[in-house]
Amino acid sequence: MSTEPLPAREVHHLRDLSAEQVRSGAAAWLGWLFDGLDMHLYTLVATAFVAQLLMTGEGDPEVGKKASIIQAAFLVGWAVGGGFFGRVADLLGRSRALVLTILTYACFTGLSFFATEWWHLMAFRFLAALGIGGEWAVGASLLSETWPKSWRPWIAATLQSAVNCGVLLACLAGALLKGQPPQWIFLVGVLPAFITLWIRRAVPETEEWTEARKGQAAPRIAELFGPAVRSITLRVMLICAVSLTAHWTFMFWQQSYIRSLPEVGVLKAGKDHATVMALLWIMVGSLVGNFTAGGLAKWIGYGKAIALMLVGYFIVMWFTFSRSHGLEMTYGLFAIIGVMQGCFGLFTMCLPPLFPVLLRSTGAGFCYNIGRILSAGGVVFFGIFNKVQGDFAGVLLTASYLFIPAAFFALLLPEQREKESA
Repeated sequence: MSTEPLPAREVHHLRDLSAEQVRSGAAAWLGWLFDGLDMHLYTLVATAFVAQLLMTGEGDPEVGKKASIIQAAFLVGWAVGGGFFGRVADLLGRSRALVLTILTYACFTGLSFFATEWWHLMAFRFLAALGIGGEWAVGASLLSETWPKSWRPWIAATLQSAVNCGVLLACLAGALLKGQPPQWIFLVGVLPAFITLWIRRAVPETEEWTEARKGQAAPRIAELFGPAVRSITLRVMLICAVSLTAHWTFMFWQQSYIRSLPEVGVLKAGKDHATVMALLWIMVGSLVGNFTAGGLAKWIGYGKAIALMLVGYFIVMWFTFSRSHGLEMTYGLFAIIGVMQGCFGLFTMCLPPLFPVLLRSTGAGFCYNIGRILSAGGVVFFGIFNKVQGDFAGVLLTASYLFIPAAFFALLLPEQREKESA
C-alpha cells in the first residue's frame, strides 16, 4: 500500500496524480455511482410497489400517502447517516468509513426485495439511507483532502456525475425489468457491496487526517455550534434545508406526475416506461449541469453560482407545471431542470473545507444532510396536500417557490478562493 506523501508541486494533468490520489478518486467515484443507483431504485417503483404491498390500485390515495411516508423515512435516514458516518470518518478515517457506508446501503437496499408490508419497506429504506447519506460526507472529505484544491469545482462536477450515472444505471435496471414485479429491482442494489473489498485493500487513509489525529482527540460534535464555527454551521444548514426541500419534492413527486399524464395511458408497462424515460432525461440534463456549475463556480464563485442555478431551477419548474405540455415537451423540460440540479454538485467541494479537519466529515455531513429532515417533512406535506387537491402539477408548482429564498440564502455561503498553486 502506498504511503507516499502528496506532491507539493502543482498538478496540471491527470497523469501528474499520485497512485494514492487515483485510488482515492476511483473509490469516491464508484461509491457515488452506486449511491445514485441505490438512491433512485425506489423512486422508479414507489407507486407500483406500495400499491402491491397495500393490495390496492395505484390510484388509491393511501398509496400516495404511504409512499411519501416511506420516502420521508429515507430522507430522515439520509440526514442521520450523514451525521453519524461523518463522525465515524473523523474518528476512524475516511477509507474505513467509506467501506461501512457502502456495505450499509447495499445490504439494506437488497433486503427491500423481501418486504411484505409497507412498513417493512419503510424500515429498509431508512437503514439503506444511513449509508447513502454517510457516503456523501465521507467521499467529499476524502477527495477534498487528496486532490488539488484548484481542481475542486471540477472534482465536484465529476463526483456528481457519478451519482447521475448511478441513476442512469437505475433507469437501465428499470427498463430491463419493465413489467416484472416491482420488488425485483431492489436486488440490483446489492452490487455495490463487492467494491468494498477493493477499497479496503487499496485506498489508504488521507495524509491530512492522519497528521491531524496525531496526539489530538477529535473535537466533540457540540463544537459545530461553538464560537469558532457556529456561523458557518448555521448558514450552511439554512441553504441546504430550504433548497433540498424543494429539490426532493420534485425528485419524488415527478414520477407520480408523469404516471398521471393522459398521454402515458393506463397500462403498467407504459407507465413504467414513461417513468424511466423522465428520470433518464433529468439525469442527462444533470450531467451537463454538473460541469456548467463547475465552470460558473470557477468564474463567479460557489455562492453566486449556486444562487444563479437555483433561480433557474425555479423558472423552469414554474414554466413546466404552470401549464399543460405534451409528454415529449415534458421530457425536454425535465432535462433543463436536470441542468439546474448541477448546483448541488458544488456543495461537495465547497462545504468540507469550511470546517476544521477533525470536524470536516461531521460538519459537512451534518449540515448538508440536515436538509433531508425538512425535505422529508416537505415530501409528506405535499403527499397529504395532493390527497386533498388531486393535482400533482399544483403540488410541484407550489414547491418550486422555495427555490427563491434558497437562492438568497446561497449568497450567504462563505466564499472561497482556491489558490491555483494549491
